[in-house]
Amino acid sequence: MNIIVCKNYAEMSNVAAKMMSELMQKKPNCVLGLATGSTPEGMYASLAEMCERGDISFENVTTVNLDEYYPIAPTNDQSYRYFMNRQLFDRVNINKANTNVPDGTAKDPVAECKRYEQLVSDLGGIDLQILGIGRNGHIGFNEPDTKLMLDTHVTDLTEDTIEANSRFFASANDVPRRALTMGIGTIFKAKKIVVLASGASKKDAVSAMLERTVDTNFPATMLNLHPDVTLICTQDVLD
Repeated sequence: MNIIVCKNYAEMSNVAAKMMSELMQKKPNCVLGLATGSTPEGMYASLAEMCERGDISFENVTTVNLDEYYPIAPTNDQSYRYFMNRQLFDRVNINKANTNVPDGTAKDPVAECKRYEQLVSDLGGIDLQILGIGRNGHIGFNEPDTKLMLDTHVTDLTEDTIEANSRFFASANDVPRRALTMGIGTIFKAKKIVVLASGASKKDAVSAMLERTVDTNFPATMLNLHPDVTLICTQDVLD
């Protein structure tokens, strides 16, 4: 695993945005795998600024997001579709028809997962996948378990993840208990994976990812099996 250490969050965000912009310039019709949460917000802001300056264009880019709560409407301000529109899609020249987030309103969530898995396959896989890392080692919504699902699937959220995400909702009771998420195999179809981690609160998770043997009870350790993973983190994550 390649490791890039940055002095602060702003530098981490800019380094990640630069890596994405270089791919977009080299391959204008690239497929970007995107993540939500507070960690990539700075990266999305940097990309929006680059696009506004005319340094990059999203005109021919396709995006696929890792996951979405279930059930949740795209108009809900805590849905990941809403987040992506606000943080990136509404700020750049992307064709919204080329932006993909699992449908949190699907009547048949299992069928929606199969559709989404086929979508990623039809796109030829992801050129660059952005990931965060949960305190319990989850990536996407692949939670710790005795076994992990390969394909996009419906999953129950752990209490740790619900607690961590409750800060975005009125209370923990308002956090959906399930999600639709790419599986480990889906994520591994990405040609390149970039993991973002910022702040001392992610120190234990990153340490476990780097130092533990591959363990389904800490899903992020699976990333050590991928041939091209880069960790971009702030210094306090490794101190």
